Amino acid sequence: MKKWLIAIVSSMVLALAANAAIEVHEFDSLEQENQFKELNHTLRCPKCQNNTIGDSNAELAVDLRQKVYEMTKEGKSKDEIVDYMIARYGNFVTYNPPLTFATAILWVGPLFVVIFGFGLIVVRSRKNRVKQAEQAGSEWSEEKEAQLKALLDEKETGDKQ
Repeated sequence: MKKWLIAIVSSMVLALAANAAIEVHEFDSLEQENQFKELNHTLRCPKCQNNTIGDSNAELAVDLRQKVYEMTKEGKSKDEIVDYMIARYGNFVTYNPPLTFATAILWVGPLFVVIFGFGLIVVRSRKNRVKQAEQAGSEWSEEKEAQLKALLDEKETGDKQ
């Protein structure tokens, strides 16, 4: 009997802990509830980075969900809530940040680096080819030409004998 009592008390304690983790929000209308759910899935948690505030269990995400809930209950529109979050946490809080100079650098920068690097490789390889051609041309002198003719003459006379 004692074992059963301990099992029941343990399960009740675990049930209370699980119940405490569930957030319950009541809304005045279905539109408010839909707006809250949509914002929970479109705003990014600044701490977790790749989780939405609805998916994250971080304290900051819980606070953001509560703020979104309060603003939704106050009758604020989706754009007003998103603007508030951007003003407070920056463009990072949205998954689709607007195109600004800073975000343009993030998108164009790597492309520029690849093009610049490829161009640098092409220019250096062409310079090396020209340098090698010049060295080959400058190393060939009349003395070497005479040596080559002498070798060829020796070979021709050696073959005929």
